[in-house]
Amino acid sequence: MDFQNLILEEKEPGLWLLTVHRPAALNALNRTTLSELAQAVRAIRERADARVLLITGSGEKAFVAGADIRELAALTPMEAQAMAELASDTFRGLERLSIPAVALVNGFALGGGCELAMSCDILLASDRAVFGQPEINIGIMPGFGGTQRLLRLVGRSRALELIMTGRQVKAEEAKAIGLVNYVHPPAELLERGLELGRVLLAQPPLSIKLIKQMVQHGLDMNLSGATLWETDGFGLAFATDDRREGMAAFLEKRTPRFTGR
Repeated sequence: MDFQNLILEEKEPGLWLLTVHRPAALNALNRTTLSELAQAVRAIRERADARVLLITGSGEKAFVAGADIRELAALTPMEAQAMAELASDTFRGLERLSIPAVALVNGFALGGGCELAMSCDILLASDRAVFGQPEINIGIMPGFGGTQRLLRLVGRSRALELIMTGRQVKAEEAKAIGLVNYVHPPAELLERGLELGRVLLAQPPLSIKLIKQMVQHGLDMNLSGATLWETDGFGLAFATDDRREGMAAFLEKRTPRFTGR
């Protein structure tokens, strides 16, 4: 697909890289970029051969520096709500992909950029990355899912502190509070992401899909209902060819060959 503000490319069979590409604006999210992100997520969902999605930002300074303030400043309340709905639906679509989505945060991930990163399943950051929800400093609040995803990742007290003060955190602190999985030198970030992608590619796709469903929807359920639902997923996994192959390979002391069936 041809995009104005994105680059979507298959780096290796099944392993896709989506780059937000507005370097002159530090990859800030405007409505055009959000619409293109929605299209890209749909395109990946419709590709049966897509197995892992990596997401990063163009250039060395920013993953996504936030929403485009010039555009925000001109919005009416109704237009602002519509933009937030577009972003929320897009990020929720990313979250609901049946394949792993990995954020490669190579610089500033503020406001909408932090919200985009938190919509991914796994977050890798360069040691120059900076995270935050600074919307309060311009008289508003997060609107693309930031209050809810940050709460679930770092806990109530920490989320409230960061959102109400607008304080920004560097990569190592982000890792310490549970916002980031790993921190790498900037020059290694893409290769580390590709390495993780290859690990995920080697896993059985249907199990990946079931695991994502259990974790995501389980957050909205009580423990009793969630664990009961997990037993259903466990049973479903036993109906797959990949389960038979995985167990046979283990017993035969060889590497499994998963097919996604």
